[in-house]
Amino acid sequence: MSRWNGLAIVGAALIAMGLSIPARATDLIIESWRNDDLAIWQDKIIPVFEAKHPDIKVTFSPYAPREYDAALNVKLKAGTAGDLITCRPFDLSLKLFNDGQLAPLNDLPGIDNFTKLAKAAWTTDDGKTTFCVPMAAVIHGFFYNKAIFKKLNLEPPQTMDEFFAVLDKVKKDGEYTPLVLGTADQWDSAYMGYQNIGPSYWQGENGRLGLLDGSQKLTDPQFVEPFKVLARWGQYMGDGYSARTYADSQNLFTLGKGAIYPTGSWETATFRSQADFDLGIFPPPRPKAGDQCFINDHPDIGLGLNPASKNAAAARVFLEWLTTPEFAEIYANQLPGFFPLQSAEVKLTDPLAQQFASWRKDCKSSFRSFYQILSRGTPSEDSESWVLTANVINGVTTPEQASERLENDLKGWYAPHKK
Repeated sequence: MSRWNGLAIVGAALIAMGLSIPARATDLIIESWRNDDLAIWQDKIIPVFEAKHPDIKVTFSPYAPREYDAALNVKLKAGTAGDLITCRPFDLSLKLFNDGQLAPLNDLPGIDNFTKLAKAAWTTDDGKTTFCVPMAAVIHGFFYNKAIFKKLNLEPPQTMDEFFAVLDKVKKDGEYTPLVLGTADQWDSAYMGYQNIGPSYWQGENGRLGLLDGSQKLTDPQFVEPFKVLARWGQYMGDGYSARTYADSQNLFTLGKGAIYPTGSWETATFRSQADFDLGIFPPPRPKAGDQCFINDHPDIGLGLNPASKNAAAARVFLEWLTTPEFAEIYANQLPGFFPLQSAEVKLTDPLAQQFASWRKDCKSSFRSFYQILSRGTPSEDSESWVLTANVINGVTTPEQASERLENDLKGWYAPHKK
């Protein structure tokens, strides 16, 4: 007897006894680059969803971050990609949507739980179509070693003058690296330097949107000034900082050898597990006393629907659940430092995460200035800023030269800057 005939006979017998055959659960696969949180998805997030939807089974299938984009593109073209696609912010995901590889989600129940700014990273340039559910953002700022601050009788700085006064005192003491950062990898110089302090000078969204419409130029004082500040950083970053990698900086700080580390909320869980001293944080110092506080509250990760999915209905059920406070609270507390983008307030349990999130009430939010539209030319404005920021800190490029180079890059291809 064949296996199929045997199953058919069993099925018929169950029906004859008045029993139904259990329906097979729909299987969903999530493609992601976040391989570091695999256990959290498997043990904390997916079980909560499956308990509410026992007819849907979800598998989280990550790649290493550097492999994700290439692997995903191959699978999408071959028709073998998963049902749900983890979305990087802005242009990479926009290209997938424009290529028909992400589905529009304007009609998804719950999508209106996010503000226009929260959805900006996964919405078309005309603002009409959202194609990924926003999951989390990261907030830039500064970590500091509370033990060192207590020993040297220091307070978290609120202005840039106070910031440099603290660095001077740590440098004079001579035992610790005042400012832990390196320029070898370049991207960290740009994101943890220029994009960290920059919004305070270009007034957040006012400056970012001004670059988009061409009413402001990168050679304007508000964009040059952050480079001038960064040009002073090198004298506080310790011997050999130009060869120091991102990983080197993390190690130097968590070993207790540095006082201040410019970075962001994404370090929270890592530093909690590695540092044996009390961690403190402070927002980017204001240019001067009385100035409005600004933070870089950068959308980091979303989730979209593969239009080729054979399980689109079940996938939309999962995406709708992502718009709920229940998911947001689980995600934010299992991954402290990655903050929900929903309009509803979410209770956070980690004290540092709570402090980062509190800045949203006191400061105006923006995101990395080159991520939306401005990096579509050649060279990419974002990638170019990596090199130039590192060069400014290293003292081989002046702030004015860096700003002029970035502006000339835009003039070469972006119409609003050709005026």
